Amino acid sequence: MKLKNSYFYTLREDAKDEESKSGNLLVRSGMIKKVGAGLYMYLPFGLKVLDKIRGIVKEEMDNAGAQELLMPSLIPSEYYETCGRVEAFGKDMFNLKDRYDKPFVLGPTHEELFTIAAKAMVKSYKDLPFTIYQQADKFRDEPRPRYGLIRVREFIMKDAYSFDRDENSLEESYNKMKVAYNKIYDRLGIDYKIVRSDTGAMGGSLSEEYQAITDIGEDVIVLCKDCEYASNLEVSECITTKDDSLEKELELVETPHQETIEDVCKYLNISSQNSVKALLMNVNEELVIFFVRGDRELNENKACKLLGCKEINFADDALIATSNAVPGYTGPINLNAKIVIDREILNMKNFCCGGNKEGYHYINANVKDFKYDVVGDIVNVVEGDVCPNCGGKLYFKKGIEIGNLFKLGTKYAESLGLNYLDENNNLQTVTMGCYGIGVGRILASIIEQNNDESGMILPMSIAPFQVSIVLIDSKDEKQVEVSERIYNELKSAGIDVLLDNRDERPGIKFKDMDLIGIPFRITIGKKVNDGIVEIKERSSKEFKEINENEVVNYTIQYVKDNLK
Repeated sequence: MKLKNSYFYTLREDAKDEESKSGNLLVRSGMIKKVGAGLYMYLPFGLKVLDKIRGIVKEEMDNAGAQELLMPSLIPSEYYETCGRVEAFGKDMFNLKDRYDKPFVLGPTHEELFTIAAKAMVKSYKDLPFTIYQQADKFRDEPRPRYGLIRVREFIMKDAYSFDRDENSLEESYNKMKVAYNKIYDRLGIDYKIVRSDTGAMGGSLSEEYQAITDIGEDVIVLCKDCEYASNLEVSECITTKDDSLEKELELVETPHQETIEDVCKYLNISSQNSVKALLMNVNEELVIFFVRGDRELNENKACKLLGCKEINFADDALIATSNAVPGYTGPINLNAKIVIDREILNMKNFCCGGNKEGYHYINANVKDFKYDVVGDIVNVVEGDVCPNCGGKLYFKKGIEIGNLFKLGTKYAESLGLNYLDENNNLQTVTMGCYGIGVGRILASIIEQNNDESGMILPMSIAPFQVSIVLIDSKDEKQVEVSERIYNELKSAGIDVLLDNRDERPGIKFKDMDLIGIPFRITIGKKVNDGIVEIKERSSKEFKEINENEVVNYTIQYVKDNLK
């Protein structure tokens, strides 16, 4: 492509309303343009990069035996109601009605429609297994769209679904998709981790996420220094050790005006690790009081799973008044309310807790001193905790979820009647798997991981062009002749090459090529009269001079060596 008279522009200043490096650089480079909160145009160069990512995804999905199709984005609400997901998605789903007042949604995901597509074909065990997929728009009414392409309202997702006879067959399909995913992300050059995660609104028995490691990430990834353990914070298991101390005599002590656990521990000169704090919560309009170690945080995802509820909120004064709890001084001893304790408390001895009396706390409390209704792992792990896999020490990284794998089981097949006849002519339910990739998030993640003060540093596999040729003086006949010849030879060799033949100052051209992240640059300047051109790798600050008759072969080899 020749840049002169093409649709191309860049911005010299940072974008005012972009908080992330990737969002800022994509807007500045003229690859995307915001049209509303969480809504972006993909402009020509941005679409070119996106298409290269989609091309890699398609190649590996096809190589894994999956077949591509395309589903509509406008979907009758009834399909989501059948599987109970209108309530599950809640306000995140875009709802609308047609002229006949029939309710529709803009598809946030497509499990239901894929199940219906499979139902059209599957009759016998002989029709299984198979995997189908699409790369299409999805819509989520995000309450706080942010970070450019990372958290948006309309996005492109590759979603695939496998259909199998049973869990054993699903395991094979799942692992096949996992291999394909590894190849995709390896080819894209992303620094990623595969982590255990929550199944959420998707349901199913197992979920794993592909997380791109970057400081802008919204997810906390829990890793181990001594093994390959990787988990999302929301599901990471908290392992605790037992205190073998002798139990002391329970004692109620005065703690005037000490209402926070930090103040109480400081007042009593004890460690927060030797205290238990109360969280007074509203669970389905019932007062439920959670007790966790003083320095721990309640993990709402774990707590909801334990209690089988969808959300937990703080209790108001009216709900608290249904018990004898005293805010700031609530403890489990003689408490008249539903009590849920973290399992770590079972291993604690002689701890401090509220006395259910204003201005008083207990010391030397033990589990034998109170009754509880439910116990479970309901807290977040912290750095330095014990790895549940090997016993090593845990540490945290931030990540962007760029893909996921779900074992859906029979949830959607049962709701929508997707069955097959086995060898004995008995009716069985199809077992499903689901596999998603956030294509736009991949682009954002790569830029977050690969940039410098000059702009993006894109890998050869997805850069808008593999090579740029910068013509210094468009009025110099020799420079024009050499740049055109090199451009045509590279193009004929299958190289994706850009010729910057604009009537702009050299400095502007160099800055633009760096900003948009083209991996390899050839500069045609005055030394062409001596048969010399200049080459430079985007990831390096070093320049190199090379004979103009050698530059084409050199460039072709460079592209081959760096193309995954």
